[in-house]
Amino acid sequence: MDLKNDRFLRALLRQPVDRTPVWMMRQAGRYLPEYRAARADAGGFMDLCRNQDLACEVTIQPLERYPLDAAILFSDILTIPDAMGLGLYFETGEGPKFHKPVRTEADVMALKAPDAERDLDYVMRAVSTIRRELNGRVPLIGFSGSPWTLATYMVEG
Repeated sequence: MDLKNDRFLRALLRQPVDRTPVWMMRQAGRYLPEYRAARADAGGFMDLCRNQDLACEVTIQPLERYPLDAAILFSDILTIPDAMGLGLYFETGEGPKFHKPVRTEADVMALKAPDAERDLDYVMRAVSTIRRELNGRVPLIGFSGSPWTLATYMVEG
């Protein structure tokens, strides 16, 4: 599939571009009323992440408002520790928490290596749905937390 707007990718490859590409982390977010409506429909943040159609919808929403050069997958860096068995949830006014934070060596030893196809299938389905809906309009950016960042959340929350 040919991209209609490959400015972002050309800039990453240090190729000439007609202008600096524009994209913003957290493009989909609280400032968009349509995002707030989709989140309310989903029931919660992780429900929104786990629903491929809603994740697609909120990923594309900013592109409908602004002339951005890339879409950013709607997800969360903490999907990985959640898939490792820590039980991610969000505490109102406090942010992400785990039912089983890592506090001891035994907690570390109890961590499971996630099976991406089984434990993170909702991410894969969202990526497929988003790519299909983008239809080459712009590139899709994925992201992850560094091991250090994930570890700090897993230990301290």
